Amino acid sequence: NTERADLVVASSRYSCDVARREYGVPEGKLAVVPEPIDLAEWDRRFAAARRLPPSGPVVLCVARMYPRKRIVDLLEAATRLRDRIPGARVRIVGKGPEWESVVRAHETLGLGGAVDLLGDVSRERLADEYVNADLFCLPSVQEGFGIVFLEAMAAGLPVVACRAAAIPEVVEDGVTGVLAAPRDPASLAGAVEGLLADPGRMRAMGEAGR
Repeated sequence: NTERADLVVASSRYSCDVARREYGVPEGKLAVVPEPIDLAEWDRRFAAARRLPPSGPVVLCVARMYPRKRIVDLLEAATRLRDRIPGARVRIVGKGPEWESVVRAHETLGLGGAVDLLGDVSRERLADEYVNADLFCLPSVQEGFGIVFLEAMAAGLPVVACRAAAIPEVVEDGVTGVLAAPRDPASLAGAVEGLLADPGRMRAMGEAGR
């Protein structure tokens, strides 16, 4: 298909590099078109969302639970955050092939109410989660783009993610978020803790993300 095509479109420079390396697509046939979101529709949902009284810092993760999303890394990071930031909660939206493994890890780590596994939710409920969070974190190590990061930035949330695949093209390290080392729960926890300790920096990153 790539040989017959006049143009091969990918959503990131990373994905173009993969197409060039794996399929031999010449540079002149490649174009990057980033994935869009309907910002007006998300703004409508955020405006209608139910806002709750603050009750401690909330870290939100939204993901289809595939192994590459590394949700267990976030659970392990949460064990560190629980000891360092009393009252901090991690809320994880989504299900997928890794759901049962994540549930078992949650039980093994004894995370209890420090981490809420919410499963799949409606679009309206997802908007509620975004507007009541303080920070977005997804430790994925393989993304061709990562559209969920755009949703989080549309909600004005600073992002903690990993320096891997296309993610640095979407989350600008030090500007709209912080990129941690991949597959490293300690690095992930440090990045989250550092942001939660600096509300001014979080606010600036959220505004930059918007």
